[in-house]
Amino acid sequence: MSKDLALVKKDTVDVVAEKVRQFQERGEIHFPANYSPENALKSAWLVLQETTDKNGKPVLQTCTKNSIANSLLNMVVQGLTPAKNQGYFIAFGQQLVFMRSYFGTMAVTKRVTGAKDIFAQVVYEGDEFEYEIEFGRKKVTKHVQKIENVNGDKIVAAYCTIVFDDDRWYTEIMTMDEIKRAWEMSRTKGGKTHKEFPQEMAKKTVINRTCKMYLNSSDDSNLVIEHFNQTDESAQEAQIQEEIDENANQETIDVEFTELEKESESESKPKSEDPLINDFEEALQNTDGPGF
Repeated sequence: MSKDLALVKKDTVDVVAEKVRQFQERGEIHFPANYSPENALKSAWLVLQETTDKNGKPVLQTCTKNSIANSLLNMVVQGLTPAKNQGYFIAFGQQLVFMRSYFGTMAVTKRVTGAKDIFAQVVYEGDEFEYEIEFGRKKVTKHVQKIENVNGDKIVAAYCTIVFDDDRWYTEIMTMDEIKRAWEMSRTKGGKTHKEFPQEMAKKTVINRTCKMYLNSSDDSNLVIEHFNQTDESAQEAQIQEEIDENANQETIDVEFTELEKESESESKPKSEDPLINDFEEALQNTDGPGF
């Protein structure tokens, strides 16, 4: 590891670890007994050293220090690690984002809600499939499937159910049209993987939808849920900004800002409502390591 990279690691990882420690001391976060934030950060840093952007350049060189730190923080607060395929790091321009896999989404849901199991199934043409709505919740009452119906080109719908120890359940059902619309909104736009493995991708989509819907229907203001949603919002915002930057007019326009305009621009920048996040960003700005 180069000297500069070692400095970046020390600055970034140390700030993230300190912020996580503050969350723990304030009783805002509790990790499972088998989860070590320190080990997760070490694992993530090894992954980051091998991660490149779409141009093949190392993300540790092209992405901002703030976005690298925030992606690590989002990962750790959710109790996830790339070592278990629970998420991965993607660069959108200069912004690095931690994106959960559906394994990660299920892990967070089980951790926060105490769910016993989460399972998904695909409905094909010819299946006998019925559901009812009970107290505003969907409940699958019948799903009979014959082996000859199993055909990736004839998927009608997919559903996912979260099961709890006390026999409670939560189910979401998505039609194939809804699933395809979700694919179109994804980064890959429903690409090769979706076409080659439609059943598995349909399950993945409905699992993500079900877990998000259930967590966000909760009254719990859990810090984990905040970062669960922040992960998705960061990815969407970074992707939009990347598309704007790529499609923007490349002609350079020289503009001189007066001190007053600079001050106004600085004041207009929105801050997080969470004072801990603001402190975190300030700490990153005050580190002595090299920027990007």
